[in-house]
Amino acid sequence: MNASSPNLTVVLQYRDSFTKAVTKNVIVVVIGISINCINACLIHTFCKHQIFYMNPRYILFIHLVVNDMIQVTLSVILFVISYTIYKINVSVCCTFILVTLITTENTPLNLASMAVECYVAICLPLRHVQICTIPRILMLIGLIWTTSMLSVFPDLFITLTTEPLDFFHSRVFCVRQNVFPDPLILKKRDITYSVYLVIIWITIFYTYLIIMFTAQTASKDAKKARNTILLHGFQLLLCMLSYVAPQFRDALLQWFPKSYTDSFFAFYIIIQILPRSISPIIYGIRDKTFRMYLKRYLLCKMNPQ
Repeated sequence: MNASSPNLTVVLQYRDSFTKAVTKNVIVVVIGISINCINACLIHTFCKHQIFYMNPRYILFIHLVVNDMIQVTLSVILFVISYTIYKINVSVCCTFILVTLITTENTPLNLASMAVECYVAICLPLRHVQICTIPRILMLIGLIWTTSMLSVFPDLFITLTTEPLDFFHSRVFCVRQNVFPDPLILKKRDITYSVYLVIIWITIFYTYLIIMFTAQTASKDAKKARNTILLHGFQLLLCMLSYVAPQFRDALLQWFPKSYTDSFFAFYIIIQILPRSISPIIYGIRDKTFRMYLKRYLLCKMNPQ
């Protein structure tokens, strides 16, 4: 383990009091469980009605929901571990970090894909059925996972070739820089995230602008799609702050060393938790069809016969 890691030094020097630690963990766990319960209702509603799993838009949405559930669950587990067990086996930590990173990188790619689907539906309505078929959407989801894995797995391969075998049997404070310490990984990460930022934001801005111009003279559906893209953009902005998270954490460390744990907690909520609470709003509440079936499901649960 890199014992001189500045983040770890600050954590050791300014650890939270017992009361504050318990409060933070309760907040994170409660928010995480709440988000996953809502998402579980969305998944149940999706699976129960053929109208959803035969529609490419809802397939992309529910993939985002499932991905968010995995990400939130692992993120909360890692947060609780950092306060309770504190240090865990490197191999276990690698597994947690890899899956968390993959699901985190999946989210912006999925949002960009949903924006493109909205663009095709509004601007190319006659070709939407031919372009956005179910097999192609499933292939797109596979491509999203493949892209994220190709971005993340090199970290593991570099570590396997540069670190001794004993390293993987040691115990560390489970953060990315402790299990993937090679400087080459940091350079690769910065380049990858820069490319992601450029490509995904170009996609979001292009689709939004085209839909916005279409919405000025077109149907109410186009205007709704424009607003949906705006929500995607806001959610994407929060998610992609994770791409600059390392630099932001270093800045917090320099500016507020004594209150670093509190600043990092607020940053964690904004970056890791808040974006995952927006997905249910976009389709679970705003979408008329999904809202109707979700309301039926909730009413049946509240009033069992």
